[in-house]
This record gives sequence, C-alpha cells and structure tokens, in this order.
Amino acid sequence: MVENETANRKRDGVRSLNRGLAILRQINAAGEASAGEIARATGIPRPTVYRLLETLEEEGYVSFSPTSNRVRVTRLAASLGDGYAVTSRLCQAAGRLFGQYAPRIVWPLDISIYDNAAMVIQETTHGRSPLSIDRGMIGYRLPVLRSSAGRCYLAFCEAEERRLIVEHIRRLNDPADGPYLEERYLRPMLADVVHRGYAVRDSGEFRPRTSSVAFPVRSGGAVPACISVIWIRSVMTVPQALASCEAPLREIAAGVAEALDESGGAMPSDAHSV
Repeated sequence: MVENETANRKRDGVRSLNRGLAILRQINAAGEASAGEIARATGIPRPTVYRLLETLEEEGYVSFSPTSNRVRVTRLAASLGDGYAVTSRLCQAAGRLFGQYAPRIVWPLDISIYDNAAMVIQETTHGRSPLSIDRGMIGYRLPVLRSSAGRCYLAFCEAEERRLIVEHIRRLNDPADGPYLEERYLRPMLADVVHRGYAVRDSGEFRPRTSSVAFPVRSGGAVPACISVIWIRSVMTVPQALASCEAPLREIAAGVAEALDESGGAMPSDAHSV
C-alpha cells in the first residue's frame, strides 16, 4: 500500500513537472499569453494552468502583467534559453511605471519595440484607461512612418539600421506609406524629431480620430523601445498634451532605461528583424 502511494505521488509530481514545462514553453514561444490561451494551446485544464502559473510566479519564472491578465517569462526563465529576456525586462519595468503614472496621465500609455517594419505594442494601459477607445492592444502592430512611436524609433536608431528600415518599407510598397517616404518629408521629419527629443502624430495619419507623442527609451547606446501616449484629437491639442504629459513620459522612459541598464542592458541592434 505504501509503495503504491509513493508511486502515485511520483507520477503526480512528474505529471505536474511536465505540465509546468509545457506552460513555460508555450509562454516562451508566444512571448506572452493569458491562462485561457495557454490552456487551449497545451490541452491542460484551465484551473491547472492557473495553479501552475501561481507556482511558477512564486518561484520567479513568470510574471503577470500589471496592466492585463497576461503572463510572460522572467529573466530567470529566459536565462535558461534564448527566450524573450529583454522584452520581458522591458515589460516588467514599463508595467510597474505605467501603474504609478497612469492615474496622473489618464490617457493610454504604450511601450512598443521595432519588429519587421512595424512597432509592436508590448505593454499598455489601454485596458484600464477610462479614456481609451481601444482594447486588446498588446501585440498590435503600428506602421513605422505613420505612428509617433515609429517616427521616434526611426529618428533615434543607428543610421545604418534606419537606412535598412526605410529600404524595407519601400520594398513593401504600401500606398499609405508613399507620401511619408518622399525625401522632402522624411528628412525634415526625422530632423525635427531629433531636435525636439520626441515624435508627434497629429495630422490624421493612420488613425484620424487620435493624436500621439512618443519618447525614446535609451539604454546601452541603443533605443530598445519607445513610450507613447495617445489621445482623442478633438479633446486636446499637442501643446496641451505635452504640457501635462511630457515630464512624466520622460521620467517613464528614463525609468525603463535604468531598469534595463541595471539588469544587463538593452538588446543588441541586430536583434530586431529589419
């Protein structure tokens, strides 16, 4: 009887370990996921997924987003493989700071990274901002030339990367990007962003109802991400937005950069897909 109980406990332990590893692999492959998505992808019952996620969080291998119900691997888990270490650090730092500053700014905040001719939102307060007109924005892809985050990244990234990104966008040949690729627009726009220290979208491009500004996160001589705030154009002008948001946005960008520097620095410039 005792031997049977011992064998059963061992089988249960192995089964739990296998399921925990399956959950980690799924999160690592997806970058971030909800418990429901993990359950559907792995076939593990949702209550079990929640229980194992709690254990993995207690042990420091995953962390829940402060602004959504999604979970990501931590640096500890990413250190076991090549994972999403830098993105995870970005999101953890931004999520903590967004939680601190969201009551002050109110309008939705985003942190986005460059990936394959787009800026991809990694963390956001859209889901809890009372002024947001969007939901489910994590993973949303923003056009480089028609978003403040994209313009910000393009202006502050290294010259060779900028050249490759612009060439890539030209090859994609999206008609909506055409006017913004003309040299008479592109060069002055990038120069203006560098001069100001931030990028603006306020001419009805991409999303006509809204405007936005974006500030670079600078870490280790690179720009791993951009911080943005978005608002309804009819409610507030760019000068009004900057009057209330510029200082806290700069503080958030500096805070994210400091967190990256303390934990080992930003991703190398060739880590992005051009």
